[in-house]
Amino acid sequence: MLSILHQYGIIERWSPEKILSSQFGKIGKLLAHASNKVPYYQTVVKECGIADPANVTPEEWARLPFLDRSKIQAAGKDLHSLIIPPGHGRAHAIYTSGTTGRPVRVLRTDLSNLYWSATTLRDHLWHRRNFKGKLAVMRNAAKGKDPYPDGSRSQTWGASSNVFKTGPAVSLNLNCTPAEQVEWLQRENPDYLMTHPTNLYRLASYCLENGIRLEKLRETLTISEMLRPEVRDACRAAWGVGVSDIYSGRDVGYLALQCPDHEHYHVQAEGLYLEVLSQDGTPCAPGETGRVVVTPLDNFAMPLIRYDIGDFAEVGDPCPCGRGLPVLKRIVGRVQDMVVLPGGERRWTLLSAGNIESFLEIAPIRQYQFVQKDLQTIEVRLVMDRGLSEPERDGIRDWVNDKLDHPFSVTVSMVDDIPRTPAGKYQDFISEIDAPPEPLKRAHTES
Repeated sequence: MLSILHQYGIIERWSPEKILSSQFGKIGKLLAHASNKVPYYQTVVKECGIADPANVTPEEWARLPFLDRSKIQAAGKDLHSLIIPPGHGRAHAIYTSGTTGRPVRVLRTDLSNLYWSATTLRDHLWHRRNFKGKLAVMRNAAKGKDPYPDGSRSQTWGASSNVFKTGPAVSLNLNCTPAEQVEWLQRENPDYLMTHPTNLYRLASYCLENGIRLEKLRETLTISEMLRPEVRDACRAAWGVGVSDIYSGRDVGYLALQCPDHEHYHVQAEGLYLEVLSQDGTPCAPGETGRVVVTPLDNFAMPLIRYDIGDFAEVGDPCPCGRGLPVLKRIVGRVQDMVVLPGGERRWTLLSAGNIESFLEIAPIRQYQFVQKDLQTIEVRLVMDRGLSEPERDGIRDWVNDKLDHPFSVTVSMVDDIPRTPAGKYQDFISEIDAPPEPLKRAHTES
């Protein structure tokens, strides 16, 4: 990990042109491997007329078709490498669906996981975090995990402890109420807090309304959703701390980290080629917003070449911090709705996390979406090649009510397709209830 970090420190100071040249050197190795050892790409590369994949040009690269979740599902094992190169270690399967509603199984190697851990450590080092501090995490929404009032506890921060001695990490379930979360935070008194942006906003608002300060808190970290400006404002107002955002995906690894000196993001270009493309497929210029298409450069077990992940981002100008890594000014369209209970309480669904596999085992589901129609009703929209049997319908109803921990009336609708949102995203959960964002309130203090 230290060797990788040393290389990262050198490469990030290269010019954008030198970084791009290095990326295409890695792209050539990946594409040459895929065209020889991956059945799916043996056909694709030949059809695109790329005679020498090891020396692919940007013009030839642009001819390669996009990969998406439906193509991954259809290709199946044809996307798996017949041989993994020596030194990449074993292949591991991960199961992910994110907000697309199209579940996919992706193979990653020991080498991919090592780069993931090194980039996690890079983020800590970029933001000059004190490894001796306490890290509090609220990201697990599975029922029974990290329960209130104690949550769970680890002696270290995880992979970072392989290099640095760290303080403890503590976790609390994301579905605890703001009052429970804040009370737990007051008891734990952490130096750093990691959670989802909308949850962080709720906590900051609660603390402002009740005049609560987290005196030891140095920084907050956000994951999984689009970070809105009001979240940063709320954290500064409530606790006097900033927010560092992380842009990643389980299937592709780290995409971008927030610059330690600015609020925009640096693409992790050493291990990923990220394109932001306009509607006609041409690269977006700074200030333009387009579709995010990514190619992990170190995954030789299951190459994902020009993978359309369903996100949109705005390209940024070169960063004055001196890093030549590409800049994203902002990422758009990753907020998940929350389920609203009859009493007005809003809770996280995170339907694609935890036990989504058990849902997908009920029937041959190609795509899914859950819609809260009112305070009592959840509609499950399914894309399937056949209808459901009554036992399968019953299984779906039971799964939804167990997942959401409430006896909703569950209806099932068969649809031909699940469309994107105006921002270009698929959503696995939509709330049609008029529940505006909680207002940011300040505590009243006597002058």
